[in-house]
Amino acid sequence: MEFKYEALDSTGKAAGGMVNAASQDAAIAVLQRKGFTITSITGGGEKSILEQMQEVTFFGGVSSRDLVLLSRQIATLFEAQVSALRVFRLLAEQAEKPYLRTVLVQISDDLQGGNSISKSLERHPKVFSDFYVNMVRSGEESGKLDQTFLYLADYIDRSYELGSKAKNALVYPAFIMVTFVAVMTLMLTLVIPKIGAILQDSGQELPLYTAVILAFSNFLVDYGIFLLIALIVGGYFMFRYVQTPAGRVAWSRFKFAIPYVGSLYQKLYLSRIADNMNVMLTSGISAVRAL
Repeated sequence: MEFKYEALDSTGKAAGGMVNAASQDAAIAVLQRKGFTITSITGGGEKSILEQMQEVTFFGGVSSRDLVLLSRQIATLFEAQVSALRVFRLLAEQAEKPYLRTVLVQISDDLQGGNSISKSLERHPKVFSDFYVNMVRSGEESGKLDQTFLYLADYIDRSYELGSKAKNALVYPAFIMVTFVAVMTLMLTLVIPKIGAILQDSGQELPLYTAVILAFSNFLVDYGIFLLIALIVGGYFMFRYVQTPAGRVAWSRFKFAIPYVGSLYQKLYLSRIADNMNVMLTSGISAVRAL
């Protein structure tokens, strides 16, 4: 497939053209081996992982695609022996998103003020996670920053793909649950009250289960709006609680206790732990420190 690209060569001059590759990831690798810093790449008959991640954002407004491309660009410029200050100044000039541009400018200013790269990244936790910062710190200690940023780009790519598979596996069960709740709510608030009125007009004594269902239906009709408000308020406070350390632990235990879902999350987290260990050990971090 053919891909159209725009990039910067090793001297910082703009370049562009077409490149043939089996996928967009392969096209990026080909261009990086030629010494280009990619600013945009489009084309091909199918979406690659990078394109699929383009609209998915996390880390406070910077998408996973941005972080993958940023890491690869940093690695390429370090391989070209460009200074750290020049690297972030250049990337700040090329950044399309204002938020990312602001972050890169602030990192450049911190570097100019004498801070290390890891220390400068650490000031932006919404963009760079603790794992990312610690990996960069180990790269500084080992002198392999270019390899470290490439490892990080690959890791983010794999992590997103793994998370997407887990979420896709939960889409169908979640759809069934939401549909069930919606149907039951409509039945209890629209259908059951009409049936209940007919039964009560008949004057017959209602069975216990029927009386309980009618009472619950009447409760939803009379107080449903208050129940909805209570659920919204409770959901808000639950969300705030989950953001706390104790809340995150409780939420994790709850997820692990859910049948099927718990097993899926266990496999997901074990896979991420193994991937993290692989990245850290490959980067030269000792096993004890990695653990």
